Amino acid sequence: PGEAVQAGRLAEASGGGEGHALQSQVSRLRSVLRSVLGPVIERSDGGYRILVEPADVDACRFERLADEGRAALRAGDARRAAALLREALGLWRGPALADLGGGEGIRLDERRLAALEDRIEAELRLGGEVVPELRELVGRHPLRERLAALYIRALRDGGRRAEALAAFEETRRRLADELGTDPSSELTTLHEELLRADVLAAAGPPAQLTSFVGRDGDVAGVAELLDASRLVTLVGPGGVGKTRLAVEVAGRVHGDVCFVELAPLRDAAVLPQTLLGALGLRESRLGGLAIERLIAALSGRTLLLVLDNCEHLVDAVASLAGRLLAACPDLRVLATSRESLTITGEALWPVRPLEGGAAGRLFTDRAAAVRRDFAAGPEVVQRICDALDNLPLAIELAAARLRTMDIADLASRLDDRLGIPTRGSRTADERHRTLRAVVAWSWDLLDDAERRTAGRFTVFAGGAPVTSARQVCGGEVLESLVDKSLLDLSDGRYRMLETVRAYGAERLDAADDVRRVHARHFLELAQAADPHLRRAEQLEWLPVLAAEHDNLLVALRWAVEAKDVEVALRLFASMSNYLWVRGLTGSVAAQAAKLLDVIEAPPDGLGEEYVTCVLLAASDTWQRYRDAAQAVLTTTPGRYPFVRFLWLMRNVDGPGARDAYALVTAHRNGPDPWARAAARFVAGFPELADGDTAAAGREFGASVREFRALGDRWGTSMALDALAGLAHQDGDDARAIELTDEALALTERLGALEDSADLLVNRGDYQAGSDAARADYERAAGLARRAGSPTYLAAALRGLGDIALRAGDLDEAERLYSDALGRFDAHWVKSAGNRVGALIGLGRIAAARGDRDVAKHRYRQAIESAAMIGALAEAARGVEALAESSDENERRGLLDAAAALRGVACPTTRADALRLAGLPEAAIAAVIAR
Repeated sequence: PGEAVQAGRLAEASGGGEGHALQSQVSRLRSVLRSVLGPVIERSDGGYRILVEPADVDACRFERLADEGRAALRAGDARRAAALLREALGLWRGPALADLGGGEGIRLDERRLAALEDRIEAELRLGGEVVPELRELVGRHPLRERLAALYIRALRDGGRRAEALAAFEETRRRLADELGTDPSSELTTLHEELLRADVLAAAGPPAQLTSFVGRDGDVAGVAELLDASRLVTLVGPGGVGKTRLAVEVAGRVHGDVCFVELAPLRDAAVLPQTLLGALGLRESRLGGLAIERLIAALSGRTLLLVLDNCEHLVDAVASLAGRLLAACPDLRVLATSRESLTITGEALWPVRPLEGGAAGRLFTDRAAAVRRDFAAGPEVVQRICDALDNLPLAIELAAARLRTMDIADLASRLDDRLGIPTRGSRTADERHRTLRAVVAWSWDLLDDAERRTAGRFTVFAGGAPVTSARQVCGGEVLESLVDKSLLDLSDGRYRMLETVRAYGAERLDAADDVRRVHARHFLELAQAADPHLRRAEQLEWLPVLAAEHDNLLVALRWAVEAKDVEVALRLFASMSNYLWVRGLTGSVAAQAAKLLDVIEAPPDGLGEEYVTCVLLAASDTWQRYRDAAQAVLTTTPGRYPFVRFLWLMRNVDGPGARDAYALVTAHRNGPDPWARAAARFVAGFPELADGDTAAAGREFGASVREFRALGDRWGTSMALDALAGLAHQDGDDARAIELTDEALALTERLGALEDSADLLVNRGDYQAGSDAARADYERAAGLARRAGSPTYLAAALRGLGDIALRAGDLDEAERLYSDALGRFDAHWVKSAGNRVGALIGLGRIAAARGDRDVAKHRYRQAIESAAMIGALAEAARGVEALAESSDENERRGLLDAAAALRGVACPTTRADALRLAGLPEAAIAAVIAR
């Protein structure tokens, strides 16, 4: 454009002659172009010139775009090259200058074909599908070597190696037959690469350097699931052993396996290329059509594809896995992820922490690997594993610490769950070198709402029911946290691993009021449950509170530490019935004492709650507040009938025993049915002390009936136990055992370990000297140890001491009695009889050894300890034992004294009876004042 063309050349090219004919044609052309471009044709130097820019001429534009496209291709920018070349080729509408002929048209056609080759080269680099187009072009230009090379490469990259080799052979033959030449160096090199392609193979599972512990059942289960489902996902929290389980499953599969580690991958766009590389295929360039290459490579091939660590690319992995499984019927996929892929046909296998025994074996195995002299008891090993949630990775990391510390040091640091398991293998992925990094990997994949909810959930201890979790945390994303293995949902309860909980608690916003919300929520639960614990519904509500025991303690601890006195006191009062029945009062004693230290006086409106706190404090603490609590009870209406009953049980040895008795019996005809039943029960003991066993029996029997009418199994068992004691006192041990069996059946249903232990000791006493008695004492000791109850353990030891004494084993009997005496709670009414029994036993041992003075001293200790709490029948036992070590004259008077203490009508008064037994006057005055 812009250059003059001589008239003769124009006439020759147009075939219309010179002169007037040429001028006529130019004039018509000028008229056509003027309407579009304006006056663009002018005469110049014996010819004509067209006045347009090169960009306005399609041939010029084509060549410019083709040159730019080739330059971009050489610079490695295949995407830009493809765009430029498509634009250039889009200008063509047929052969170049077809009606003119000549060399210019041929040149442009050649440029067009070269541009087409460049464009195909660019799209091939991008992973595009170009095989059909190249097949057609090679058919039209069979001797054009660049087209042949592109065709062969496209076949090769699509996994069609055999066809690529055939295409090379066809090109080689044509060149030889028609041109008598050999293939170019480019084609020859390509052929050699095809011949070497078999050296690449699919990546198999990584070889393991350590033994596989504790998951044989999982391996068999996953293998069976893979037989039934083509997509199986191992889901579970970080560090639980999903990868190792996948490796073991893959290693036992018959057939080809390709193992793809996705943890290092950060860009989902290159996921198909990562799989191609793992399959041993030549790496492709970026582009969606790489998936077609995967499908082509996997079609007709029986293969297990293991996709390890999918959670950070879960959407992309799900999409790709779905396409591959749909297109490749012989393909199976085993994925590991902290959340499911959630596609049709997926079968899930939850991978959970190891069972206790397997966790211990894993720790021992790994510890022995780093410390050849490793030795530790199974209890300490299991305690370490439990603290680490039995997570295999955490256990392995902790065991590795034994290179530099001993087992006792490691066990002493269990509070720092995230700090102990550090310094993992240098060859491990960074996120698996410390337990903190394992948890952080999962935490960082959460969005803001999920992180906030997970942080709030850390206030729960031992998990939470679904309703509680929703009320305290908000329910919007809880299910998402389950999907991502930050929470586990089973049996209607959300749970969080303690290692995750520790990490999340560190990140809980200090300004978040979730701890207050949590405490008030569980206060409402305890208040709702309390009245039902004294009714037939107690079997439904006790398990509810037992399931939330840890949460109740957390709520209580927060309220005490935050000095929220109202919430704390109401929690103590609402929990007291549950704690007492289940023998768990010791779990709150320290918190009760701590709260009392900050309360200057019983708060208004919370009097009974204050008394409950006093009762639940440790025995060396609550007595300091006894007077204040007693004053509150005498002026406060009975909203908590159980509190007054416990107050009496705790105060039988004090100066306020008479007042405590009156607080309970005052409700004998009151409106509360439980308080009435308790009053009838309590009223039987003064009758018993006076020797009127018939009246005592009537009161105890009435109590049984009233407690049964309410459905309170705990109260019923107490009253039955009292009736059994009467039967034993009357010499009817068969009836005593029958009643005790009935009571024991009730306490066992309630899970009341302390009361069951007490009843077993009593039944053992009713079978004195038999093998059945030993079995009852031993079983009672086991229950008491489980309950953490020193008083009832002491009772069982006393019973075993009696058996040893009868067998003549004085040393064993002395050991057992002495051990028992150091455990009794002197202020607890049910300690009286067993304490007396232990002291009498020690006295008889002294007598058997000929030491009558020590024996008498022990008997007098027994008498005084029983008399001081009003247990005069028990004191009588001590007096009878004292009579055995006395001369004939003293013996007769002491037996009369014992009868007086039992309430038998005789000339001897109780005061005189105690004087005869040798008690000091001050003690006698205190007993009579009761």
